[in-house]
Amino acid sequence: MLTNRSKAVDRHPMTVWEKMYLPAIAKGMSITLSHFFKKKPTINFPEETRPFSPVFRGLHILNRDEEGRENCTACGLCAVACPAEAITMEAAERKEGEEHLYREEKYAAKYEINMLRCIFCGLCEEACPKDAIYLSETFAPSNYKREGFIYGKNDLLIPDPKKEPELYQKAVGERARKK
Repeated sequence: MLTNRSKAVDRHPMTVWEKMYLPAIAKGMSITLSHFFKKKPTINFPEETRPFSPVFRGLHILNRDEEGRENCTACGLCAVACPAEAITMEAAERKEGEEHLYREEKYAAKYEINMLRCIFCGLCEEACPKDAIYLSETFAPSNYKREGFIYGKNDLLIPDPKKEPELYQKAVGERARKK
């Protein structure tokens, strides 16, 4: 008795009324009919969206600062913190004239996340000292090929706030604006 849910089985002989099963059928039909008048839990997805939980973790996003420069400095802490080893990156040095693209002297030339391996734990977000990566409120889309689930830097990078302010605000989401 681990759960304290066990019940003793009653083995007395059935009466004539119980042998006809009419009370059991009536009880089952009353339960079925009561569900006809209850509110449906189904959500018509494209037209309606359900509210997100405050702890929901969706697709990863590489963040930019207010000037449109990438926050990621390719320190590799997110890749080290990832228990599924889903993140790979290669660092590169910033060249002359690229100050408007990258904040620091070092940046991520290659940044990939394998979404088939990712467990959406959020440890990469916690490990990042520059707030360069966060998990958005967007669902991971479906795909037919495995290659479609390996997101590169261009897929993860948030739109430029100066060039595309509407797309930037949409990509940031509500939770990131509150931070």
